[in-house]
Amino acid sequence: MSTRLARAAALALTVLTAVQPAAAQTGVTDGVVSARILPGWRTEAGTHMAGLEITLAPGWKTYWRAPGDAGIPPEFFWQHSQNVSGLRLHWPVPEVSHANGMRSIGYSEHVVIPLEFTTPEGGRDAMIAGEVEIGVCADICIPVRLPIVAELPPQGSRSAEIVAALVDRPSTAAEAGAGPLTCRVTPAAEGLRLEIALTLPPTGGAEEVVIEAGDPSIWVSEPVMRRDGDRLLATAELFDMDGTGGVALDRSRVRMTVLGTERAVDLLGCD
Repeated sequence: MSTRLARAAALALTVLTAVQPAAAQTGVTDGVVSARILPGWRTEAGTHMAGLEITLAPGWKTYWRAPGDAGIPPEFFWQHSQNVSGLRLHWPVPEVSHANGMRSIGYSEHVVIPLEFTTPEGGRDAMIAGEVEIGVCADICIPVRLPIVAELPPQGSRSAEIVAALVDRPSTAAEAGAGPLTCRVTPAAEGLRLEIALTLPPTGGAEEVVIEAGDPSIWVSEPVMRRDGDRLLATAELFDMDGTGGVALDRSRVRMTVLGTERAVDLLGCD
């Protein structure tokens, strides 16, 4: 089966398990998932650090920003917010699982995702109101939208849960002693083949590599990885999700995350 057909089959499986409209999902997800905003504090940079706390029933999971073969990445809709003009997400290190030949990347049962909001008027209250759309999975996968409303006062205080989530982040290239990413891009049958090489000491156990193109319209296959001492090599295929033709890859936005049992490493930009 070609890469494109495999991806289409994975997406079809996800859709078949989640065909109910949002209004009909209420009964399915009652007691399965809840979300709330931890209001957090104003930073020295003038931003506001809050947290999205997601709690799931035992056996259920939700997804990381790069969810894997058939996962559903979180989306945020802040359509009724005030004194908020931007958002940066700080992702804790995720878990990796494999089922039915597909890889998924996410969090089991509980996670706090730090949300750093840009607040143009630093001394004033901010307010966020909207929805977060996430995928939740056990034996079936369901996309759900959860309402989010919270005030973010400038006199807020640090939250232990948010601080712990900020600490639980991947190491940078400098912290991990990693060399720069070297990329080789060649044509493939359905798009491009991307080969990445770098120097990186082992991160522990059976390592997993995630490659992101930095463009949501580009799908990246699960990489094939091999090690030679401190030398790590990973190969993935890229194609256009819209089916409109060729893939235009911006090397400066290529992101590679290495997930090991002892540490995770996040590397951005490709030579």
